[in-house]
Amino acid sequence: ISEKEKSNQIPVYEDQPMDKTFQKLLQTDIDLSSLGVERRTDNEPYFCTPKGASVFGWTGVDGIHFCFVRGYVHPLAKNFADFLQLLLACGDVAALEQAWMWDKAQFETFLQDNPPTQEQQETLALVATKLKLMPMERPWAYIKELQASFDYSKIKYTKEYYDVVDQNAKP
Repeated sequence: ISEKEKSNQIPVYEDQPMDKTFQKLLQTDIDLSSLGVERRTDNEPYFCTPKGASVFGWTGVDGIHFCFVRGYVHPLAKNFADFLQLLLACGDVAALEQAWMWDKAQFETFLQDNPPTQEQQETLALVATKLKLMPMERPWAYIKELQASFDYSKIKYTKEYYDVVDQNAKP
């Protein structure tokens, strides 16, 4: 099995088909690493990865990773197409991974102060063209609305997570 084939082997739920947009991405030669989403062959979860989650990308720092959680790319998007549309709107995952702690002005200032590089623009153009996607119109509002309506109690973690976060919590 080739390295590319290994990196395309993303675990999925038995009762849930792989996201169609994600499948399309895997069939292309698009590399999202310039946008802050690295692919790895060793998608071993961290203690904070929800049980049953399918990891599809890593930022490469601080253990930050992206995964499918029963249909969600948690907590950023409802599906992989929306995740890519957020990337198209923001140019990189840096703003997306920090949006939870910013107000709209901080989010927009970050985007203005950190425009996509030439390499990122080229990758974004490939994503838009090959996957036929447009940038998310209101990325900050989309993320905030999703996070406000998301039922976090449905996400189950490993015992190790609960031990680290709260000694009295039970998985």
